[in-house]
Amino acid sequence: MSLKLSQITNITNNTLQVTGSKSETNRLLILQALYPNITIENISNSDDSNLMQKALISNDQIVDIHHAGTAMRFLTAYFAIQKGKETVLTGSARMQERPIKILVEALQKIGCTIQYENEEGYPPIRILGKQPDTNTVSLEANISSQYISALMLIASSLPNGLEISLVGKVTSVPYIKMTLSLLQDVGIKGTFENNKITIKHYKSIEPVHIVVESDWSSASYFYSIVALSNNGSVTIGSYKKESYQGDAALVEIYKNLGVETAFGEHTITLTKTSESVTGIPEGLDLSNCPDIAQTIVVTCFGLGLGCYLTGLHTLKIKETDRLEALKIEIEKLGGIVEITDNSLKLYPRTEIKEGISIATYHDHRMAMAFAPLALRTTLYIEEADVVSKSYPDFWSDLKKLGFLITD
Repeated sequence: MSLKLSQITNITNNTLQVTGSKSETNRLLILQALYPNITIENISNSDDSNLMQKALISNDQIVDIHHAGTAMRFLTAYFAIQKGKETVLTGSARMQERPIKILVEALQKIGCTIQYENEEGYPPIRILGKQPDTNTVSLEANISSQYISALMLIASSLPNGLEISLVGKVTSVPYIKMTLSLLQDVGIKGTFENNKITIKHYKSIEPVHIVVESDWSSASYFYSIVALSNNGSVTIGSYKKESYQGDAALVEIYKNLGVETAFGEHTITLTKTSESVTGIPEGLDLSNCPDIAQTIVVTCFGLGLGCYLTGLHTLKIKETDRLEALKIEIEKLGGIVEITDNSLKLYPRTEIKEGISIATYHDHRMAMAFAPLALRTTLYIEEADVVSKSYPDFWSDLKKLGFLITD
């Protein structure tokens, strides 16, 4: 499905409810599977979370999680400790190109049995569920935080808990802290000190009700929309000032792009303040929040600003190589982009080409990151339904803001 986004001059003020955080939801779903007396409110309606829910109740031996990277990592660890259960965990063609070896080796070190069905280091994998017999494991610290979180989520169900030692500089710290905070919210104690994560064993926990905060990654698109508007404002919920999500860094980052954030009881109101557009600090490190990189780059491009972002090494192994995809699509629009394995440099531009068709590469964030450019030009978004991976209501919410969207 390709959509045409006709250029608009501004947005109409509106209040929107954004779906629950996919990151928080998927962590809590694993914990709920281990401790059924956890109840969850404001669950994400994303494809990834729906696939996670179905996988956790499936009796099938083959479990296909399609494009859901978080589900692949978390379910690998979960199925590995389901004693006596054999599972073949697989996914889309792209998922079978995304590495899983680091997590598999960590699980093998604590006594789990996992085999590769095809290429070593990549899905599909055959998991023979058993009770691990070791409570210590060591991992490189600069890997995807999802590998670490996968181990943290199963740690309390292991007979002696788990101690995870991280070697080197830790990346994506907020995601590790998010996992630890959610564990504590359901009553599971753990610590993260001096590159060592320690989580105790819990046979059971007290009943608990958890409300999922809405997704800050999804909020990034509204920050971009307000930044690219003339004098727009939008209120979105449900958000809190003391967020567990690393992408809440948007509040400070977008001050540089002319957007002020006001916190309500359960909402944030984003307002354009043109006089505060100073541009992104040179060399901004996004290693703790890489999922908002695409949005920031497109916002800067739309504003005619340059930017230089670092800490982007994990973007090459996402749904697509996001650095390469950004370079290709922005240059189609008339921009100039340089990339390395860890950074992206966007040069200021003088105009944006009109009527360009943006390829999304099966990546939900490519579709949503480029959509706000409709405030500056008419464009087309290919495979626009890919947004269902994390934000199924995205296009209908944009229409509520006054975007002119046609098939």
